[in-house]
Amino acid sequence: MTAPSIRRAVSLLPSCATTGIGSLPHTQLELGLQLALQVDIPYLPQLPTQNSAELMIPAALEGFPGAAFDTEGMATIVVDTWREARTTFGEQLEQALQSGQLEAFEPTPSANRAWRPFLWEVEHRKLALAKVQLAGPATVRWVTQTTAGTVAAQIPELDQQIFRLILARALAMVKAVRRAGATPILYLDEPGLYALNLQDPTHLLVLQELKVLVAALQREGALVGIHCCGNTRWPAVLGLGADLISLDVRLSLDALVEDQAAFEAFLATGATLSLGIIPTNLDAGYEVRDLVDSVEATLRATLKTERRFQEVLGRCVLTPACGLALRNIVDVERVFADLRDAQKRLGALIVGSK
Repeated sequence: MTAPSIRRAVSLLPSCATTGIGSLPHTQLELGLQLALQVDIPYLPQLPTQNSAELMIPAALEGFPGAAFDTEGMATIVVDTWREARTTFGEQLEQALQSGQLEAFEPTPSANRAWRPFLWEVEHRKLALAKVQLAGPATVRWVTQTTAGTVAAQIPELDQQIFRLILARALAMVKAVRRAGATPILYLDEPGLYALNLQDPTHLLVLQELKVLVAALQREGALVGIHCCGNTRWPAVLGLGADLISLDVRLSLDALVEDQAAFEAFLATGATLSLGIIPTNLDAGYEVRDLVDSVEATLRATLKTERRFQEVLGRCVLTPACGLALRNIVDVERVFADLRDAQKRLGALIVGSK
């Protein structure tokens, strides 16, 4: 399935559809799952409060030989352990990727206890779309340390095996959502792209591999988002072929649209923005009206014509700026109430919206 054909699934969304980024602070699975199912695009919740294995990097590296994690979710690869197992593990990976039989690389309950219950809900609610997320290959390889005193990206064979694992896990998740009857939306969580250096040849290679990953997921029938909650080299990220670019609006929207040619080229493919419009740092304070006014002003100034503004705003997705695991449940309820408020206010700007 080509990217343009899968992007027609965007037409199923209501204007300014809401979804979540991923993590929640809930300790009770049922309550976290219930909240994640109440948005326009139900999403897979990650619940790391009682289990640090559900944090971003540990969840992505689940099953990788030699991987160890602390309670903050920081990963270390025990190099000697990995070297002993790398051949067998690599053969398992490649056999699964070549055969397409990837069920063994789906999340297990120890890394995401909501995974199977979420798929059950997707199937039995007959959902049209369902969103999942996974730490992206740039972030995982750039932040994971090794006992050799380097980051994973500096050991070529280790670096590539991590990439292949993320490819297998992302494809496995997409296939599982499709078997449950929904069109998958998979966000690759890439906060590490803030460190992207276009003068570094290894970073350019990572960008090409990320582009390959996006295309592979699209061929499996998924819409693919790239989430970066920091600033990055946005023109390069806009050129990766993703269906959605997810960003923290207050931090990055003006920076993202600064290169107007790159932004217009992105939109011309049928892709759209996933606007992290509600801050997750509640200490900073905000008014929803001001957030909405800022988005409107930036998009109007960039898109020039009313017709173009209407088209682009109408297909944007709205989210909190980032995951919410570090907030309390009262804060989370406020964030999602504010998200619905922002959706209503932005929807009122769209001609013909109800």
